[in-house]
Amino acid sequence: MNLKSKVQQIKTNPVRKVAAQIVKFAIIGDSHVGYGNGLSIYKNQLAKAVKAGDKKFVIFGGDNKHGSVGTTAETDYKAFKDVARGILDPKKIPFKASIGNWEDNTRVLFKKYLGNVLGQMNFPGTNGKVKYVWLDNAPGKFSFASINLLKKLDPNYSYIIDCHWPLKVKGITVDPTHVISSVETQHFFDAIPSNVRDKVIAIFTHHAHVFYENLSNIYPGFTKTKFYVCGCSGAYQCKCNSSSCDRGYYEAALTINNNQFDLTVKGVKS
Repeated sequence: MNLKSKVQQIKTNPVRKVAAQIVKFAIIGDSHVGYGNGLSIYKNQLAKAVKAGDKKFVIFGGDNKHGSVGTTAETDYKAFKDVARGILDPKKIPFKASIGNWEDNTRVLFKKYLGNVLGQMNFPGTNGKVKYVWLDNAPGKFSFASINLLKKLDPNYSYIIDCHWPLKVKGITVDPTHVISSVETQHFFDAIPSNVRDKVIAIFTHHAHVFYENLSNIYPGFTKTKFYVCGCSGAYQCKCNSSSCDRGYYEAALTINNNQFDLTVKGVKS
């Protein structure tokens, strides 16, 4: 084939562009089932979050139940799981829950109803390109197993990470009693291999009963990572008055285009 024929072939058979893929998901933190009317609030929030039918995943950020123990704790965990399964299963939406400080002393029951307290899985809808990592920092510091998991992250993938307590990132304005220490924060960031740091798309945290975000340069070496707090999805310490409420959840959309990732997150208030 001569040069002219090759040029003509290219013109008549252009390279097809692959359409960008959008993966939508929801983040719900601190439902505190067992406190006040937390169960009904949680049920309403979750139903609202997935009403549109386009969500691929739901993240629950810990303190899924309140401070109950014994048989009451089992009742609360079961109620939380039953609501999640009742709303999400018919829509075929998977979910994963992190462990919170109010659940730290009921770990056996947490595992019974909500699974492992830390781990890694394919983020639904991303064809394995993005991994979801949930960690255990329920007592205000990361477990050895959580840090070890971070050390083994593979640079061939991108990551969305969730843990209950917020990190002490640059410029954070969250109540300092609800943020882990600088030393513990450094422990977390140092554990992530240097060749993975630009692969961390976002870190979601909770515990502080506010909504907060920091979208750039949250920590040295993590220039592309976005950081969020979503800690007001229940009745506990969430301020409401006759006209407005600080309670709500996050809706997120992850756009994947030629292995480039862009995340947009917005708060949805009650």
